[in-house]
Amino acid sequence: MRFLHTADWHLGKLLHGKHLTDDQRGLLRQLCGIVEDTRPDVVLMAGDVYDRSVPPSPAVELLDDTLSELVLELGVPVVAIAGNHDSPDRLDFGSRILRRQGLHVFSKPAAEPGVVTIEDEHGPVHIAGLPYAEPPQARQVFDNPGIKTHDEVVAAQAEAARKRVPEEERSIAVAHVFAQGGELADSERPLAVGGAETVSASRFDGFDYVALGHLHRRQQVGEDHIQYSGSLMKYSFDEVHHDKSVHLVEMDVGGNCEIGRIPLTPERDLRRVEGTLSEIQGGGSGGGGEFSPDENDEDYIWVTLEEEGPVVDAMSRIRETYPNALHVEQQARVDGSSLSGLASDLEAQSEEEVFEEFAAHATGEETLSESHREVLEEAIGRLEKEERGA
Repeated sequence: MRFLHTADWHLGKLLHGKHLTDDQRGLLRQLCGIVEDTRPDVVLMAGDVYDRSVPPSPAVELLDDTLSELVLELGVPVVAIAGNHDSPDRLDFGSRILRRQGLHVFSKPAAEPGVVTIEDEHGPVHIAGLPYAEPPQARQVFDNPGIKTHDEVVAAQAEAARKRVPEEERSIAVAHVFAQGGELADSERPLAVGGAETVSASRFDGFDYVALGHLHRRQQVGEDHIQYSGSLMKYSFDEVHHDKSVHLVEMDVGGNCEIGRIPLTPERDLRRVEGTLSEIQGGGSGGGGEFSPDENDEDYIWVTLEEEGPVVDAMSRIRETYPNALHVEQQARVDGSSLSGLASDLEAQSEEEVFEEFAAHATGEETLSESHREVLEEAIGRLEKEERGA
């Protein structure tokens, strides 16, 4: 059997106030192209279809377009589950009608988890959908007051799913969890505090492949067959070094899996740029401002300015080069703790001496340049004149 594993589309996502729907549309077109080229038996989507419980209408339209192309036009079944960002009720709407067309959505935990069976030349493969659930919800569903952590939620779901899979037949689990040992990124919403969110990989014992969602960096947890495919695109600037892809998995008659990764290339990437304003305006990225032809001026940019003094109207000036710059910050040059020892000497120093000492801490220069000294003397003279006039 051949199947495609994807997760964490986060449709409707905002990044520093910027709507990413157009970027997501381009990447989902790539995904549909991959499906058309590779012809998998099924597509697995492991949760966080939307970025919020009430998604904006363009996000809903994009999901409708994508699923219609996959299921109706390409004829490939889709098994999708709800993640912690999704609204189960909204995601579940119309799912019983659409199931006949090949769209299987599991949005709420059930005492008998949903299982989809796909046949290949070697026989059946059973796919169990284990949607995200909070412990209080799972306690009620499984009538088990002992369920208090996310690990115990998944333990109950996986055990119930295994009971629905005939012995010696191949199986896949699709889940949205924070598996123990996984690497969390800045854009992922914590599921709980104090470590109560983590789930042991051993909870998935017995499944031949585990398609996970929630962590945005593609990674393996524990054994080779327990995989995060990663998110559709980069959703925070601490993900700039991530490579986004989907997993194309080949499962043999014994349930052994060969995992391939097919890259997803966004029209606009996320990048960090450092340098002086003149370097950045020249298209540089620090290091003397040399321009790299591989870089795209339309990328989403986080700028760190390396200037000695304040920069007026920095964002609008940077956007002349990078129109999609989203954040600008100035590199801190002053160690506040190092200034604490100067306070006791202030009364014994002149205004010029106080400013020169502060400037030395701020810039790393031992003395003021002649031009800076002239500006300082002019400013102090103006202030003294104003004080006399008052």
